Amino acid sequence: MHVLLATDGSQQALKAARFLGALVNPSTIERITVIAVIRPLAAVPFANELEGEQPAAGAEAFALSFRREAQAAADRVAAELQGKAPRVDTVVRSGSPADEIIRAADEVEADLIVIGGRGKGAVGAILMGSVAHRVLHHALCPVLVAR
Repeated sequence: MHVLLATDGSQQALKAARFLGALVNPSTIERITVIAVIRPLAAVPFANELEGEQPAAGAEAFALSFRREAQAAADRVAAELQGKAPRVDTVVRSGSPADEIIRAADEVEADLIVIGGRGKGAVGAILMGSVAHRVLHHALCPVLVAR
């Protein structure tokens, strides 16, 4: 079985990793891929303009900073999962988190997606959007939402 585990650096994502580790028999998992998705930052060049910096240079610095943070979050979760599968990989992508998680699951042929849920409820999901909700309803493989 190949598991795709999504992280956003939150405690819920770390709890989801721990739950996965406690739930499954390590001999049934061949591979775990930990994915972190960076949301695009369309407003960064405008913020840099106000400070008098070159927009491109400032945007690149912000993007690199966010990429480092995302990689660190993925690495923390991967460390939590060591020994739970023969192979634990990390990947960082940029885009809409739900879309990128679903796309990655298709690309790596994941048998299961594991994602942390914040438990915002229906109203919170409608008002603020919910990555877990969108993944749950649009992924082609089973999805485990750990609260």
